[in-house]
Amino acid sequence: MPLPMDLTVLADDLGDKPAYVLADTGESLSYRELEESSNRVAHLFRNLGLRRGDHVAILMENRLDAFPIYWAAQRTGLYYTPVNWHLTRDEAAYIVDNCEAKVLVSSVDLEDIAAHAAATATHLEQRYVVGGEVDGVDSLESAVAVLPTTPVENQSEGYYMFYSSGTTGRPKGILPAMADVPFGTGLTLDHQLPTFGFSHAATYLNTGPLYHAAPVGWSMGTIRNGATAVFMSRFDPELTLRVIQDLGVTHAQFVPTMFVRMLKLPDEVRQAYDVSSLMVAIHAAAPCPITVKEAMIDWLGPKIVEYYAGSESNCFFVITSPEWLEHRGSVGKAVIGTAHVCDAHGHELPSGEIGQLWFDGPDFEYHQDPDKTASAHDARGWSTLGDLGWLDDEGYLYLADRRTDLIISGGVNIYPREIEDALALHPAVQDIAVIGVPDDEMGQRVHAIVQVADGVTPGAELAADLAQEASSRIAGFKLPRTIEFVDDFPRLPSGKVLRRKLIADYSPARALTVPRAAKKVQT
Repeated sequence: MPLPMDLTVLADDLGDKPAYVLADTGESLSYRELEESSNRVAHLFRNLGLRRGDHVAILMENRLDAFPIYWAAQRTGLYYTPVNWHLTRDEAAYIVDNCEAKVLVSSVDLEDIAAHAAATATHLEQRYVVGGEVDGVDSLESAVAVLPTTPVENQSEGYYMFYSSGTTGRPKGILPAMADVPFGTGLTLDHQLPTFGFSHAATYLNTGPLYHAAPVGWSMGTIRNGATAVFMSRFDPELTLRVIQDLGVTHAQFVPTMFVRMLKLPDEVRQAYDVSSLMVAIHAAAPCPITVKEAMIDWLGPKIVEYYAGSESNCFFVITSPEWLEHRGSVGKAVIGTAHVCDAHGHELPSGEIGQLWFDGPDFEYHQDPDKTASAHDARGWSTLGDLGWLDDEGYLYLADRRTDLIISGGVNIYPREIEDALALHPAVQDIAVIGVPDDEMGQRVHAIVQVADGVTPGAELAADLAQEASSRIAGFKLPRTIEFVDDFPRLPSGKVLRRKLIADYSPARALTVPRAAKKVQT
């Protein structure tokens, strides 16, 4: 009896059906091609002596030839770590070394980062380059050219191993438990996707970078369910609409900043594309402002599905559009794990009160970091992602912010997300983040960093206008006391704000003081 999610079985059945499509160019990789090319790489891994539980690091942009490498590791029981190519050389080198990679595969355009990582990786035994030639580095294409296209013996399921985004500190490797099961058994996410409507008839659009958990996990799970996965080299709002229309996309995944960029397209541009094929628009990775989600539902209809989870896989919450309209701002009810809201002493709080979120669910550990692992667990065995939030009486979860992002001004807790949400759709704002900065009187004060939209002139007049706009939505004590305008915004492609960089780069000399008249308290 064939295993239900075995790529070999799927390739025999689906043959020339596109498995992966690069939206920018229309290039594709069929199920048969994916099977044959991933088998070649799997034989290479075996020939190198890699055994179950060994690690492979992959430093590549969003490109078709990354997927055979992922699948080769997946079918040979290896951990594989996609490395964020937007990191500095030292940050990327830390990940390659920390994950104990024995093999590093990189694209020719990222050779500067790859060479530095290889020079400092203590467990590295071999590295390859794809997409070109590099002196002194073996070509992956040449290395696999004569290898068999049939499966290796004793295939077993591997697992992707991701690193946290490092928004508040050095990235943490999240080591998942790897069950010793035959290849084709599938991972937990693979079996969840049918609940989102995935089937052989689906076409999934991945809008994110292929070093982040959701883009990789969902792109792999799409193939397990016999569907086609489309991806872009980088997110582009109008290209997204064109791809949905031209390829009949049924499922697409976004982060809230992508929603904002699509909503800010001119009406005539948005209306020029037929996106009626879209059955489900999935979003996660960062909290979505209520006004943004309302606008998306008004535009696309009740097709928006949100989930809340972490790379640690200790919880999974889901909410549909109809549910959300009855519980605006919620990220849903638990599908995996049980949520507990606790105060600073670990005592559970009643519904409606904000506290740190802890989960009684699947366990995890941070690779080679027992101290961080211990700090993310309590004596009851519950684990935390560091987020703050609350539960309502029906068990729906609402997020407030991350514990590390909380601003305490004059002894009062202020949540940056609430301020960011109030200004996210302002026509002058391209992107915004709020941080706490030192203040002699209040301990911390609210400081907003704003990237303005094209054609908008930053300055004191705009700062006053933004504060005035925010004052109609939030209480006066939460309003920014200073605003800084920037040209480039340190937000990761995953949608998360790189707050540690914002805090490190803060300079009082660049901050504009918001006129007091704008900071009125609402009644």
